Amino acid sequence: MALPFGLTIAAGVGIILTAVYVMWEMGHYATPAVAENRFDERREIFAYTAGLFIGIVMVVPFLFYLTSFSYGTLFPTLLYLVAVVVLAEIAQWAVQGTQYWGHSPSFPFYAIGLRAGIAGLLITGLVAQFLQRSVTIENTVVVGLESLALLWLFVTSALLSLPADPAAGRTGGGPISGGLILAVGLFLVGFNVFAGPLIGGFAALIALVGALYLYARLRHLLDRIRPVPPGPGVGTKIPSRYARRE
Repeated sequence: MALPFGLTIAAGVGIILTAVYVMWEMGHYATPAVAENRFDERREIFAYTAGLFIGIVMVVPFLFYLTSFSYGTLFPTLLYLVAVVVLAEIAQWAVQGTQYWGHSPSFPFYAIGLRAGIAGLLITGLVAQFLQRSVTIENTVVVGLESLALLWLFVTSALLSLPADPAAGRTGGGPISGGLILAVGLFLVGFNVFAGPLIGGFAALIALVGALYLYARLRHLLDRIRPVPPGPGVGTKIPSRYARRE
């Protein structure tokens, strides 16, 4: 398969998968699914877009991580793994420090959008690398599991990395917790290139199920966020583009 065509498919998979997740999940917290929006839609879109741009930088160490893992070289593998995790945590910390995104009780929504965008570019890199190899049914299934695992690992770690805030129902967590879970999950995702599709698929499934479990346990943090105050661009009376149509 020609590289440009493969990159087009890979970008479509990564961006569509993560964008659909953001639209679907945020639709639970936007009108008319709820009486008032829990977040500012424009800020959510910009956070996702920022994640895509940050992902352009992060996909390089991520691909180096997979390549090192495939050769079984321990030190470079761990080095690139740590680089990906640290960059993700720095990105969320930097965004939280901004006036535009961070100074709002709705920040967990923007953190999810940011990390979903990052995951979109890493999935793009993962699928592009896969398309340069032999495309078989078993490899396709494994890459699908890895892509879903990447998405849920990043959005779950977004919630885990939020600092403790008893008023918001967060009694633990922080960058160390989020980074540790992300590192373990990425290590499992990388097993395919080292051990083959059977073990790799099982490892990716463990990462996906674990991330989904943690996300279900943490999702109550979003339920606790109060509606954003009415104001320009909030549009609490206008049906949201994120709204779910039952």
